[in-house]
Amino acid sequence: MGRSLLLIPLLALFLSGEVITLSQEVPVHRSVKHERYITKRVPVQECWEEEVPVEDRSDVVGAIIGGAAGGILGHQVGGGSGKTAATVGGAILGTLIGKNLAEREAQPGYRIVKRCRTRYQEQREAIPEYANYARILGREIVKYSDRPLRSIPVQITIEY
Repeated sequence: MGRSLLLIPLLALFLSGEVITLSQEVPVHRSVKHERYITKRVPVQECWEEEVPVEDRSDVVGAIIGGAAGGILGHQVGGGSGKTAATVGGAILGTLIGKNLAEREAQPGYRIVKRCRTRYQEQREAIPEYANYARILGREIVKYSDRPLRSIPVQITIEY
């Protein structure tokens, strides 16, 4: 079969045209099994439960309630232009007292929170493949595939 391939280029020289493409199946004379390795990154999620302190904002609520109560009481006390000063003073004093009382009563609290983190594991996987060897025009060619081949399709392009 190799000799018939040599005659084809000679015939092409006598034909008119600039480019000739020939297709042929070349028989495989040897197949060798190899293993090719690929590495995959697989995500793994790790989760755990954690106790975290709860932020107690009762001092803010106490300050607001105390300020409102102090403002109302101060408004009741004053008269005339002193009424505004008494209202403002009562609100300020009530805010400080309310905040202070709320801070004394505050209990630190905790709650359980689920936390997760993703990390990656590398896994190697062996993939079998075959190196299929054939000869054409005095040269050895190789085609890799997932199974042994009987022949390799070849295209020869002749330009003149």
